[in-house]
Amino acid sequence: MMIRDIVYFMSLGAILGVAKQNNTEVISTGAAQKDAARPDSIQRILVVDDSRAQRSLMSRSLAKQGYQVTEAGSGLEAIKLFAAQEFDLILSDWMMPGMDGLELCKAIRSQTANGYVYFILLTSKSDKDAVSRGLNVGADDFLAKPFNPDELRARISAGGRILSMERELQETNRLVSSALAELKTLYDSLDRDLVEARKMQQSLVRESFRDWGRAEVSLLLKPCGHVGGDLVGFFDAGKDHIAFYSIDVSGHGIASALLTARLASYLSEGSPTHNIALIERNDGDHRRQPPEIVAAQLNTLLTKDMLSEHYFTMLFGYLDMTTGRVEFTQCGHPNAVVLNRSGRAHFIGEGGMPIGLISDAEFERQTLNLQLGERLIFYSDGFTECENVQKDQIEEQGFGEILEKNSGLTNEMLFDAMVWDLDRFAGGQEFGDDLSCVMLTYKSQT
Repeated sequence: MMIRDIVYFMSLGAILGVAKQNNTEVISTGAAQKDAARPDSIQRILVVDDSRAQRSLMSRSLAKQGYQVTEAGSGLEAIKLFAAQEFDLILSDWMMPGMDGLELCKAIRSQTANGYVYFILLTSKSDKDAVSRGLNVGADDFLAKPFNPDELRARISAGGRILSMERELQETNRLVSSALAELKTLYDSLDRDLVEARKMQQSLVRESFRDWGRAEVSLLLKPCGHVGGDLVGFFDAGKDHIAFYSIDVSGHGIASALLTARLASYLSEGSPTHNIALIERNDGDHRRQPPEIVAAQLNTLLTKDMLSEHYFTMLFGYLDMTTGRVEFTQCGHPNAVVLNRSGRAHFIGEGGMPIGLISDAEFERQTLNLQLGERLIFYSDGFTECENVQKDQIEEQGFGEILEKNSGLTNEMLFDAMVWDLDRFAGGQEFGDDLSCVMLTYKSQT
């Protein structure tokens, strides 16, 4: 709010003029009114009294103080003036024929188009019951008759302070409403962009299932918001080999989603020459980079080239479809799980260092041999860190139980059952993190 300096101008030889129009007397102070810049919120006053002498006396007293004063001889006349003009304060006699001061006050309060108007009742009544009745219908203050000019001035000043605060509050509310409207417009625009961003992120998973004959891979990607920081995928890694990975970027939202898009370009099957895991040979074919080397190169990109504030965890591996041998590296990602043919879940992993935290971090290779019919699952911590209403996490044990319970299902049906049971554990709460999963099924050596 702006603080205005209080400036009073004294005008010598002020001329008092009285103009009559439509049985209403409008009092002005000539040059004094023109030059006086009142500092309070009360400029225009409506004086209502059935006594012409009382109205004139009060109007002249107010006009000398620089107010714009309009007179009304009855409550009905005051209502008509109020409908046609704007007033800051109404000074009304209580006892009037026809519509008295209380009825006038009640009628004024029922009309809100002109904003709040300060209402002072002039009365010779002093008992508490009368005061209570006046307050109940909406009067703001009382002034005893006959009035004292100094007391009148003080009560109008008090009303001015109240009106000033009320109008400042109205302006603040207007600004807040305007800001909220702008924010809603921005939010709607951002929401539309995020919907499109979600579609684009989902498009990073070009295929949710592929069958190589001797093995098949299924993917699940379920962001907890519009966009997320999880990424899963697979690609052909040369003769008899499949590459597959699960990535979880730190944080949530747009920044994390942008990093997943960048990472997807480094592990794309559509452009082997730009795939960081593949090196082109002289014969035009591509050979595989060891999984720990892939992790090290991604770590260099993140810490030295991209200079991102984010880091990510990852499981990245290759399957040799002729032997069932899997080579993989674990970079701070949750432990992998093998689901054997009898439906038992066995977790495998050694932790490892996330990618993007330390520039010279080292990564290790792990190996395992899948038997025919076994499934290897890489998943994000959105599964194991899911919380119930008591804030207890499901952890590996609970997640393993979900897998074992639904081990008779395959591919998409298994994913649906996993999410369903996880939702049941969470008690119907929104998931606090993205859910992603890549499941490799080893079917045959021939």
